[in-house]
Amino acid sequence: MQVEAVGMVWYKPENYQRLKAMFEDGQKLHATYEEWLAAAELGRSTLEEGGKRVVCVDIDPDEFPKWCRSKGMRFNAAARNAFANLMAYRTVAGKQQS
Repeated sequence: MQVEAVGMVWYKPENYQRLKAMFEDGQKLHATYEEWLAAAELGRSTLEEGGKRVVCVDIDPDEFPKWCRSKGMRFNAAARNAFANLMAYRTVAGKQQS
């Protein structure tokens, strides 16, 4: 049986407001960390119930902008998702993050 892994953007409570202000689409995120967490947990449960392996990938406010710049990406949902999926792939493939 093949298990599909999905990278899911994850935030630490102490970083949420800082990241939200940093993202060009931050106004689209939930107003509070608690609201975001409730929605994220529901989304994760739905994916797992669908047979997917969910890898929660922390977005670090110091490292993520560096990664975006190195890839020529903007600070938005597309970049967050690309980063999360790359890290999920590396986790599942057993490769180290670089």
